[in-house]
Amino acid sequence: MSAEAHRVRVWDLPTRLVHWALAVLVVVAWLTGGEQMNIHRYAGYGILGLVVFRLYWGVAGGSTARFSQFVKGPGAVLAYVRGWRGAPASFGHNPLGALSVLLLVLLLISQLGLGLFAVDVDGLESGPLARFVDFETGRKAADLHELNFRLLQAAVALHLVAIAAYAVFKRRNLVTPMVTGRDATPGLEGELRPAPLWRLALGVAIAVLVVVLIARAG
Repeated sequence: MSAEAHRVRVWDLPTRLVHWALAVLVVVAWLTGGEQMNIHRYAGYGILGLVVFRLYWGVAGGSTARFSQFVKGPGAVLAYVRGWRGAPASFGHNPLGALSVLLLVLLLISQLGLGLFAVDVDGLESGPLARFVDFETGRKAADLHELNFRLLQAAVALHLVAIAAYAVFKRRNLVTPMVTGRDATPGLEGELRPAPLWRLALGVAIAVLVVVLIARAG
């Protein structure tokens, strides 16, 4: 069977769009965090909406997007690490990749939470919820916001190294499936069960509502 004939659908469109939109907006937020705070703020709102949607989609989305499908216990993770070189291809996230996903999501949540309450040194720029805390607390949030971003950068770098390691040592391309939704890895078996459109619409509505409420609170 040719690789083309073997291509199986692994990732649904919402999962892929969120993945790449987050990548773009995190870079935008990084580049605009100093002198272009208006753009930085809107990038943050975009990231907030995407993270809210991804959390929802991790419960109500397509089968491979659900946390219950790929989050495993410590035993499964250790077993996968021990047999990494010879482990069969996983349909969706493997146990080790799941840890990377969880780490990135947790760091993004922390980054968002700190940014919402952050206040700059002269008090001219602040997060939309900064009025609910005093200046000193807002400054601490700003400092932690910067520190957490360094951790986020390290996690992203580790994520990229892992992708490269799979390409070099296991000859598996993890990037193309996240673009096209389909994986041509030999021996890969599984079936993506997509979520109905009404769940997608509900998730988008929830994400938009959360962003609007927080933006208006500021």
